[in-house]
Amino acid sequence: MSEQDPKDSIEAATRATRSLQGLSTDLTARVPQLLEAMRSIGTGLELHSTLDRICETAAELAHCRYAAIGVVDQEGEGLSDFVTHGVPDEVAREIGRRPDGHRGLLGALIHDPVPVKLADLTADPRSAGFPPGHPPMRTFLGVPIRVQGEVFGNLYLTEKNGGAEFSDYDLHMVRVLATEAGIAIGNARLYEAARQRERWIDGSVAVTTALLSGGDADDALAVVAEQARHLAGSAAGVVLLPTEEGGLEIVAVSADDPSGQLGAVFGPKSPVVAQLLGGEAVFVDDSATDPRTGTALAGRYGPSMLLPLRSGGRVLGALATPRARGGKPFTEMERTLATQFASQAALALMMAEAQRDRERLAVYEDRDRIARDLHDLVIQRLFATGMMLESAQRRSVVPEVQTGVGRAVDELDVTIQEIRTAIFALQQEPTEAPSGLRTRVLREINMAAVPLGFKPSHRFLGPVDSLVGELTAKNLIAALREALSNAFRHADASSIDVVVDTTLTLPDGRQAVRLSVADDGVGIPEDGRRSGLRNLARRAESLGGASWFGPGIGEDGGGTTVVWEAPI
Repeated sequence: MSEQDPKDSIEAATRATRSLQGLSTDLTARVPQLLEAMRSIGTGLELHSTLDRICETAAELAHCRYAAIGVVDQEGEGLSDFVTHGVPDEVAREIGRRPDGHRGLLGALIHDPVPVKLADLTADPRSAGFPPGHPPMRTFLGVPIRVQGEVFGNLYLTEKNGGAEFSDYDLHMVRVLATEAGIAIGNARLYEAARQRERWIDGSVAVTTALLSGGDADDALAVVAEQARHLAGSAAGVVLLPTEEGGLEIVAVSADDPSGQLGAVFGPKSPVVAQLLGGEAVFVDDSATDPRTGTALAGRYGPSMLLPLRSGGRVLGALATPRARGGKPFTEMERTLATQFASQAALALMMAEAQRDRERLAVYEDRDRIARDLHDLVIQRLFATGMMLESAQRRSVVPEVQTGVGRAVDELDVTIQEIRTAIFALQQEPTEAPSGLRTRVLREINMAAVPLGFKPSHRFLGPVDSLVGELTAKNLIAALREALSNAFRHADASSIDVVVDTTLTLPDGRQAVRLSVADDGVGIPEDGRRSGLRNLARRAESLGGASWFGPGIGEDGGGTTVVWEAPI
């Protein structure tokens, strides 16, 4: 929408006030009140407060009890908003749902936006009556509000003070006020549009910054979901990625109740999936009733935006921002801004992916170098040291020396075997990793042993590989990696114990797996950062589980024990 020309505003007000010429001194005496009313509604730029101010000012100007503004929806078939003055909050709650403008006198004025003055609106054939609890209303005055030549809505006034009818003077005054209201609303809409753009731009910057900060890939997707939910004013933010079968899987959710959503799959036969993977945005008025969204999850929501995460001709996945049942439909501007946000998020995801690939390549190169050094230098030196000790053992005639040297040689043999195991882990590609959860846990422990300088102990309780599903297993491994990383970076621990227990039962009867990572380090300071712990909690809660921390395994409970559990 372009900025309103001041000349147009002046001309519109001039045309409206010409109707005052030649009228009685009674009306002329009310002109100062009209000018004050026009000045009042022209102050402030927030749209909804402007509508409230217009209603209040119109009621004072026309000396009536009730006023309302019905905002016409984009299709011009009903009302997208209904702002009232004079109706107490408790009465409004008793009435319940506000009028939608699809029938009755309000609907008739939408399709025929002309001034209407009635002595008894209940006697008008267009009237559809009032819902239970609605206050009685008889006299009525309705005037359309136009913004830049288009009908924005209608201003309704009812119940003239003293039971009198609205006069022609009232009609003239309210028409002038409606013209000024159109100008004020136009300015407020421009201001609101500018603020919306600013918020979405700030959100895009926040997403780009978070994605390029080098965090975990799953955390990056969670950032996209959280920002999209906040900016769109939706009940949830959902990120979906393609599956091998050609469908879309929910991999990140930001919602008050995310349980049951993470891991849900939309099949390849869904028309929505085909459109999204084809790079086409899908806008749904009501997810619960639209046949294209036919899933159990869709029943929770109303209006939805489903946007492809597309950049450079490549579709990385999709972003969904559904609102609650009965929520306001997304405006054309919101759809445009959200589409631009999705494109920016996709570009940031691609850049973050490229950055992680470069970092991963550097890590692999470093691991290869470490493996070569261990194999070519360390093992050979240990082997040579063992040979020297064996030679010294044979020459010694003291039994205690022979026994001690023999134990040292045995320890060297064990050390050489452990180093060879570490070399194998360093040289192993991610694609070679076995799918069993037990093996993946052991691999994370072996990988953590290199920076820690010691190997954490571990225990498995129950049939880990056969019970834990892939979605829970994937998140458990990510939680283990986070916990071990925190222990290495912050705990200054000398001992770490990892336990994976599948023998648990949650209070609701579901089987669960519990991961415990305990250390004997310095513990968590009172003012320390909690971002890693929040990540663990978010992962668990998205699966219907929980995460917490407590005393460690050091002396007198020193250190920290991090617990993460989720349904199997």
